[in-house]
Amino acid sequence: MSDGDVTLLDRPIWSALTTSHKHLTEGGPRALRYPVNMTPFADMVDMSEASFAALGDLLSGSQVAALFTPDTVDVPAGFKVVLAGPCEQMIGSPADSPLRDAEIVRLGAADVPAMMALTELTKPGPFARRTHELGTFLGIRTGGELVAMAGERMKPGNFVEMTAVCVHPDHRGRGYAQALLAAAARQIEARGEIPFLHVFSSNSSAIALYQRQGCGFGAACTSLRS
Repeated sequence: MSDGDVTLLDRPIWSALTTSHKHLTEGGPRALRYPVNMTPFADMVDMSEASFAALGDLLSGSQVAALFTPDTVDVPAGFKVVLAGPCEQMIGSPADSPLRDAEIVRLGAADVPAMMALTELTKPGPFARRTHELGTFLGIRTGGELVAMAGERMKPGNFVEMTAVCVHPDHRGRGYAQALLAAAARQIEARGEIPFLHVFSSNSSAIALYQRQGCGFGAACTSLRS
């Protein structure tokens, strides 16, 4: 696994949209975003009023822009913060966790309805109908039902974000999340890339899971609407 420029993770959205995901970029020199049917993530070259104005030009109707920044964001008039809070950004590779009673499978376009239903139930973070196109997603089915999943999202430089880690409430406590994180990390590392993830600082149970093989440092998550 090759080294990565960790400074790219200070502004992971901007970094991803100007490196590995440049082909998905919408916007201009001051403000960039992903297609809204993939994710609401967006960022600006700086926090100036001109950059906020450029971001506002990318939004329409009830659309929301979600930012990951190293510091909290003071928004100018004309924008409304709908969610803000500290989160942890963790780099590391979860330990392998073999499953005895389940099989990890690769998910695709045909699985989108089930993926949408699972994320709507468990609320792991933004997940849209084209999110699965950002990277490989893995899942576990029981009785034909998708009960757990995890996948890849932002790709700033040589880093790959693991995301949408969720388990149906009726199937928790079986090691599914740990196994999926480990499998996702292994496929990222096999490509010579570095896994990382985000989690809200208030999510103590998830942080406890991730800290088994990760190091955390502060980040801020802000969702806003113009």
